[in-house]
Amino acid sequence: MAASLQQTPITFRCRSPPSTQIPTAPTAKLSLTSTFTTGLKIPKLTIKPRPSSNTNRSHGAAGARMADTAAGSYATALAEVAQSNGTLEQTAADLEKIEQLFSDPEVSDFFANPTVDEEKKRNVIDEIVKSSELQPHVANFLNILVDMKRTDIVNDIVKEFELVYNSLTDTEMAVVTSVVQLDSQHLAQIAKGVQRLTGSKNVRIKTVIDPSLVAGFTIRYGLSGSKLIDMSVKKQLEDIAAQLDLGDIQLAV
Repeated sequence: MAASLQQTPITFRCRSPPSTQIPTAPTAKLSLTSTFTTGLKIPKLTIKPRPSSNTNRSHGAAGARMADTAAGSYATALAEVAQSNGTLEQTAADLEKIEQLFSDPEVSDFFANPTVDEEKKRNVIDEIVKSSELQPHVANFLNILVDMKRTDIVNDIVKEFELVYNSLTDTEMAVVTSVVQLDSQHLAQIAKGVQRLTGSKNVRIKTVIDPSLVAGFTIRYGLSGSKLIDMSVKKQLEDIAAQLDLGDIQLAV
């Protein structure tokens, strides 16, 4: 079975220096730079939001929307750092881990709570870095969000980063939802199918578990997941109910 978002402990600590400044205004320049306790120095990047005239295949409208948001500016800066370090793929994987962690209400509420001391939040960031094997520049990025009190937009940043990543690599994102984790062979077949449908150079699969599907799976792809292939038993039961005109009768699944 192909497992997603596996976490293995490592030993790493980082801190973003007090002098790091990131404007949150969406039209402002954005800079990510830091020197870690490990001695690794991230190259200084000063970038502007992407212009709305993005002509890349199917990502133009999304790129224009992204440029108008603070989350888009953060995501673009992080992508630039990852490109300069040659770690774009790993950074995308790191952000998937972060998205899952911050989707937990207890985690998001903890970081959003203004009564929690920042040092405590930094300590939790350290634990996240260790357990999730995050890269140094991603760890620093999380500390910057704590500094700037912008952890509330972490999941928005993840979504915007996906748009940047897809645009830079001509990648189609496909979300495969199933009752149990599908094995790597099945996921590879799904990726090839989505590639044929979209003509993308690359296809990236994100897996989601949903027991309510009963069996089978669904595939969402396209701009903002606008296209759906539903191969679930739940959908088949709903279609049968519709054909039999069962009205308001709810199927127990």
